[in-house]
Amino acid sequence: MEKVGLRAFNIYMPAREETAAEIAARSGLPEAVVREKMGVERKRRADPDEHVSDMAVKAARPLLAQVAPEEIDAVIYFGSPHKDYAVWLAAPKIQYELGLRQAVAFEVAAVSVGCPIALNVARSLLLANPGMRSVLLVGASREGALIDYANARSRFMFNFGDGAAAAILQRGYGHNLVLETAAVTDGSFHDFVKVPAGGSKLPASEATVRERLHFLDVTDPAEMKQRLDPVSFERFVGVAREAVVKSGHRPEEIRFVAMLHTKRSLFEQVMAALGVPPERQVYLDQYGHMSAIDPLVALHKAVQRRLLSPGDLVVLLSAGTGYTWGATALRWG
Repeated sequence: MEKVGLRAFNIYMPAREETAAEIAARSGLPEAVVREKMGVERKRRADPDEHVSDMAVKAARPLLAQVAPEEIDAVIYFGSPHKDYAVWLAAPKIQYELGLRQAVAFEVAAVSVGCPIALNVARSLLLANPGMRSVLLVGASREGALIDYANARSRFMFNFGDGAAAAILQRGYGHNLVLETAAVTDGSFHDFVKVPAGGSKLPASEATVRERLHFLDVTDPAEMKQRLDPVSFERFVGVAREAVVKSGHRPEEIRFVAMLHTKRSLFEQVMAALGVPPERQVYLDQYGHMSAIDPLVALHKAVQRRLLSPGDLVVLLSAGTGYTWGATALRWG
């Protein structure tokens, strides 16, 4: 089978920050809980006029210095569904703003597990279409604006921040090989996390605005935690190991895991189970959780810190409400 490699990638972070102290003051949580349990020192917040399409373009544009625009045959937006407008695609705007006139533009909707899912889609697209050369993946999050700090039910999402990431996958590129993906969905969690109003079940109205129903909410936090906690760790570890085995490697070969931001205790559990010591970990406590882009941000930080060596087996690991856990293996260098 022909190889597909990660040719280039980049991140963009808004300048504005929200600190742990500010989150604590707005939510009523102790600052120590925000820092130590939630695992957030600070997170980025987009300006009021900075939307996911804008941040996505800013993340992707520098990559065009490495890959000519005419070589990009598809643009896939895989970021947050909270976009510039409701019932609207960001991908065509991104394609237009970047001048990628020959690229088809579409979206992959998988919320926070979007990164491994989109990597699998892009790789499969390239392998299935011999005429395609490169695919641009781009995602962004502005879900910090969907947080109501007065709503204790949504407390586990107080780590949501803003940012963007972009990556170019290229057919025949022999470096940073994108290998196999594994994913599992437990649809019994489908109704726990949502923005209650604005869809067809509860259209926007004066009442829904007044009752603050246009923010992320959790229908039953106690039941969700009771059911999710016992299975989440095993499914994170399970999809990571499965992606590695499907790629022809052993789990013991894993050298780095680029994982989404989650509570510190779960992150440490997963790293220990996958054999990644503290000196080779990237925990996103300076960024929080940015929907689908977390694994690319962690990978970017790992490169900056020179944690990766040629031949390293890397896993991009994430999960999204609904609930889906996913992982993609890469052979670095």
